[in-house]
Amino acid sequence: MTSTASTYEIPVTGLIAPPGVYRPQADTLLLADALARERLGPRDEVLEIGTGTGALALRAAARGATVTAVDIAWRAVLAARLNAWRRRLRLRVLHGDFAARTAGARFDLMLANPPYVPTPDASPPKGAARAWDAGADGRAVIDRVCAAAADVLRPGGVLLMVHSQLCGPERTLALLADHGLPAQVTDRAEVAWGPVLRSRRAWLQAQGLVQDGADREELVVVRARRL
Repeated sequence: MTSTASTYEIPVTGLIAPPGVYRPQADTLLLADALARERLGPRDEVLEIGTGTGALALRAAARGATVTAVDIAWRAVLAARLNAWRRRLRLRVLHGDFAARTAGARFDLMLANPPYVPTPDASPPKGAARAWDAGADGRAVIDRVCAAAADVLRPGGVLLMVHSQLCGPERTLALLADHGLPAQVTDRAEVAWGPVLRSRRAWLQAQGLVQDGADREELVVVRARRL
């Protein structure tokens, strides 16, 4: 990727986020820090999976990259488009499943803040819960991103993905390596549980995912590079 002299950054606060759209939180900030360290410029093409308000996609666009953002929620698509318009930044925002909407396309950088909260509900999530519920192990979307990254990235391309320690970062690293993308954890942050995890305390303990009395989780950013 090429470097850029631009230092313009989009704040993760102050963005339009209608009800039902995931608002930038600690995981967004952690991924934003990782993004800031990447060499990025006008010749690079970026894909963001699950863009929400578009906070991270807009940061990449502000550095001159050509950015495609995808979200399964129409409200998020409209919010990201509106936030891009307000900041006069070019952003291509698509509605639907990331694999279907980007089939055949290739990118230099892939950003993902996928749903990663373990849930006891076996039915597909609906409404706002689509932004966080991800199956019993929290990996319903993470595993798909790991499997798709090698086909989505150009040689030398980079994947940056954030998720919870509850989902098993070691498994993420192993899956990416199996698909030819050496990976490592580059960023960590410990945060207090939000209302979703607090409401599932008993179930999480029964599954052996957390210990009795736990009220904080560790977030990690995984960085992988296609050889």
